[in-house]
Amino acid sequence: MRRTGFWPYIIELFVVILTVFLCGVSFPLAAQDKPGQGPTNEKAQRTYLEGLDYLRKRMTGAALDNFKKADKQDGGHCLACQLKMIKYGTQLGEWKIAETGAEEMVAEAQSPKETALAHYQFGVVLFYEGMNRHKGEIFDHAHDELAKALAAAPKFPGAILADGRVLAYLKRDDEAKARFQQYVEMEAEDTLDRQRALRYISDPELARARMAPPFTVTTIDGQQISLDDLTGKVVLIDFWATWCGPCRAALPHVREIARKFEGQPLVVLSVSVDTDENKWKEFIAKNEMTWPQYCDHGFEGPVARLFDVQAIPHTFTIDADGVLQDEHIGDASIEGKLKKLVKRAEEVGAAQKAQQ
Repeated sequence: MRRTGFWPYIIELFVVILTVFLCGVSFPLAAQDKPGQGPTNEKAQRTYLEGLDYLRKRMTGAALDNFKKADKQDGGHCLACQLKMIKYGTQLGEWKIAETGAEEMVAEAQSPKETALAHYQFGVVLFYEGMNRHKGEIFDHAHDELAKALAAAPKFPGAILADGRVLAYLKRDDEAKARFQQYVEMEAEDTLDRQRALRYISDPELARARMAPPFTVTTIDGQQISLDDLTGKVVLIDFWATWCGPCRAALPHVREIARKFEGQPLVVLSVSVDTDENKWKEFIAKNEMTWPQYCDHGFEGPVARLFDVQAIPHTFTIDADGVLQDEHIGDASIEGKLKKLVKRAEEVGAAQKAQQ
């Protein structure tokens, strides 16, 4: 697993694999390859295909090197290479590579839509880099890039939301709130991002926190669980699979946590990366796994991708405000952390009731 921790999701956050809407056209952060995006140079094409093969083997670092090389061999005109330089450069903390990919996208952009998306991509890269390196000037640069994106496409929701986060990190809270309010008014439907933006308006500190990515799942028994609907409760997310020996060994530990904290403000959610749903259901029934269970259908499932899970068992501990507090690969003793977070959730809940 790469060593940048949770920055690319945070996946947080709000844009890594979230789809943004630009003038009625959907653009994911790292778009899928389309005709005309890949390299045209024959040597670059071979290098690029080798990079894709490295990705299939989960050799992300080697893949990134190949995408960078293919882009250079193609004279800096390979959009597919640039998108992957941005995505995997950000994941691995290779900021120079990610920035190069974004700069080339800006240089190659021709239409207002392309220009807006390119500056947006650059702004997002700089946002992650600023969080990772804790440098205010990087956030200033991110704000400049997002302003350019919005100059090209004023009604670009993703850029508006991203700029709000950047402004929050710059401690420009009034401007950040204005951006979040603008986003809320543009999003008519009650989406997860809209709910998160409303929380940022009421508490700008959350916009500066290491927020867990918003998601909604339907469990095996038909229960719908949304992370932001669990505000006020501690959430333990356990990624596992039936075929994973260490996961099976950790199962009694997870079961004990679910039992020990029953009736307290804590939710245990087990997310399986199994691809055989029948085997998953049989295993759950046989092992009496009575706490919420959800199948993500592989490491490329939506929740696993949000949390950038590449190894299991993998747990994430989220506090009552939705802030990611802890992350562990492998079985680990986490009861002490959970007790503290649950106690705080109970105290906050009691204080809120007293004020009503």
